[in-house]
Amino acid sequence: MANRTDAQRMNQLREALHHHNYRYYTLDNPEISDTEYDSLMQELTQLEAENPELITTDSPTLRVGHAPASSFETVTHQAPLLSLANAFDKAELEAFMARVTRWAERPVDFVCELKIDGLAVSLSYEAGVFVRGATRGDGQAGEDITQNLRTVGSIPLRLTEALDINVRGEVFMPRADFLKFNELRKEQEEQLFANPRNAAAGSLRQLDPRITASRKLDIFVYGVGSLTGYPIHTHLAGLEILKTLGFKTNAQIKHCEDVEDIWQFIMEWTDKRPHLPYDIDGIVIKVNDLALQEKLGATAKSPRWAIAYKFPAEQVVTRVVDIQVQVGRTGAITPLAYLEPVLVAGSTVSRATLHNEDIVRAKDIRIGDYVVVQKAGDVIPEIIRPIVERRTGQEVEFKMPQLCPACSGETARIAGEAATRCVNTLCSAQQFEGIVHFAARNAMDIDGMGPAVVEQLIQAQFVNTIADLYALTFDQLISLTRFGKKSADNLLRAIADSKHRPLSRVIFALGIRLVGTEVSRDLANTFATMERLRQASFEELTAIDAVGDKIAQSVIAFFAQTQNQQLVKKLAEAGVNMGALTNTTQTTDQVFAGLTFVITGKFERLSRNTVSDRLRQLGAHVASTVSGKTDYLLAGEKAGSKRSKASELGITVLSEDQFYKFLAKRGVDFDQ
Repeated sequence: MANRTDAQRMNQLREALHHHNYRYYTLDNPEISDTEYDSLMQELTQLEAENPELITTDSPTLRVGHAPASSFETVTHQAPLLSLANAFDKAELEAFMARVTRWAERPVDFVCELKIDGLAVSLSYEAGVFVRGATRGDGQAGEDITQNLRTVGSIPLRLTEALDINVRGEVFMPRADFLKFNELRKEQEEQLFANPRNAAAGSLRQLDPRITASRKLDIFVYGVGSLTGYPIHTHLAGLEILKTLGFKTNAQIKHCEDVEDIWQFIMEWTDKRPHLPYDIDGIVIKVNDLALQEKLGATAKSPRWAIAYKFPAEQVVTRVVDIQVQVGRTGAITPLAYLEPVLVAGSTVSRATLHNEDIVRAKDIRIGDYVVVQKAGDVIPEIIRPIVERRTGQEVEFKMPQLCPACSGETARIAGEAATRCVNTLCSAQQFEGIVHFAARNAMDIDGMGPAVVEQLIQAQFVNTIADLYALTFDQLISLTRFGKKSADNLLRAIADSKHRPLSRVIFALGIRLVGTEVSRDLANTFATMERLRQASFEELTAIDAVGDKIAQSVIAFFAQTQNQQLVKKLAEAGVNMGALTNTTQTTDQVFAGLTFVITGKFERLSRNTVSDRLRQLGAHVASTVSGKTDYLLAGEKAGSKRSKASELGITVLSEDQFYKFLAKRGVDFDQ
């Protein structure tokens, strides 16, 4: 048992180290030398080794990382962590401000901030102690990367006040540290990261926190997600409170009254951007009044009270070394330009898509051309034009291949379409892309079935089609590179679990051209079974609001092919859900037609995705934000601000237990 003196000394050391971390990482004004700091840390580490029962969850020793995790758990955000809508010029900013002012029916003030180019994270504290951190994910739920975030020195493990608070921030890697990091990787003959953003994201998604701890990551916290018992009325006041609590915020902010103030700030940082020690890709403009933010709400993807101005794309000149083609999931053959590597907007570009043959012809891009390249929205490399005056006569015109480069099958271009396609549905390139799509998170969600694993399975000839996934054996997986007993068991379990995905997911996973997630839901809700969908006529399909002529033709063409019919049959024989309804669900199907549900918080019995999918099967509309059109709010643990808004609007709020009772009264067995 620990003695009292050790316990007291450990508390003193933790307090001292928290203080010095704050001085070093947040204020950039250390009071002691690195040697003195290391001495304090070594003493605490030794005492914790001797008294493991006294280790606390906010101990500074956690900065070095814990043992590796086997995977990341999913965390439901207390309030949605949405991405921002973009503006690319002054006119779009003026339109945004006009919309906000019109909705507010009064003058509105704004706050401008630098848009840090990193990885958005959510940080949760209970009684002032850091308990959980997650990635943005899909905005509603992200990956639990708590152990990795604990290693980031500028994230306080304990706040100056014992508050329950959730905050949002951007983790990034400073440019100087990124260059050093890539130099080290080059020396070790490891693949280089393209830019600091990718390096930060890759570092935070390491299963071993000790790897994350070895990399120089930083954070700027930019907003409050939720806060208990501490009234805040403006965004600026929230930033001041964050600083008081010990968070690192960015000093480059401006309170603006009109578009000219905002534009001046944008122009200032467009010029100053290259001189910052970290990357930014734009300016964020937010409504300052938090009550107005709440009133404005959000769309399914982004808040209405904020917008991101994206800097104009940086343009550079490089040379086209070659033009080759790649085959996509639907057989589309896309020309790809291979370039002499060039630095654009902070990352090295060596390839750029040319989209289709018509664009190559229209821009007259040839092999050997010097070309102007930019990154559209600072993300996608794009060739703007060739520099014709630099041609030597040695340039070669591109010709679309007559045969598929992957399978040597015939290619065709359907009238009215820009894409040339491989018509062989058994093409190896299409199979690879199709299996990757099938296993993706928004499809069958087979955890561990990424592109590298799919490539191994195809090369080993264990898998040729998506149906073959369900015939994989332990012995086959264990024979693959980097597969151990645990990883093989986990993948087989994930494959087995995927059999129970709702019909809408299965339809989307099939990869029918033009059929996305929303159309898949509509098809599942309308036809209820895969067999009924297979037999659907053009008139029945186009009777669905979201289904136009092209989508209907694509669905019919898919099921008309013998190999696709056989594929669906094999999936059904493997036990994949094809939507066959039981007597119970037949009597309750569409029981929630016309009702709108919003889901928030964490649930014990089922995941939020499962609840959403099942509600849609029963006819409900599932929205992302609470409004006057909402009928019910399904609120799990840590429901956050949506519960408050629902109460204000008089909307019925159901806890998880109440929800299942609510279902039982209506004869619904929700688990079916």
